[in-house]
Amino acid sequence: MTPQDLERIRENPDFIQLVRRKQRLTWSLTAAMLVIYYGFVLLVAFAPGVLGQSLSGGVTSVGMLVGVGVILFSFALTGIYVTRTNSVLDPLNDKLKQECGQ
Repeated sequence: MTPQDLERIRENPDFIQLVRRKQRLTWSLTAAMLVIYYGFVLLVAFAPGVLGQSLSGGVTSVGMLVGVGVILFSFALTGIYVTRTNSVLDPLNDKLKQECGQ
């Protein structure tokens, strides 16, 4: 590919839209994961008693439930990323490939 071809692709409105949408999706999901993860770490650091409380008098604690919630949340974010990529970003990428002749 020549530098002129690359410049033409960079100036393509579909490419600009693809980059913006991907960045928005990536940063929003990253921010959500960081808030959940560091929220959990801060909860462990500043309120360990809350996490140590037993659920209904058994051996399972609130901390275990919250930890499982963090893991499930990360799986959900992965699912959101895959779904959004397959439904929005991939068709835009395919359109861009066709327009640029690849």
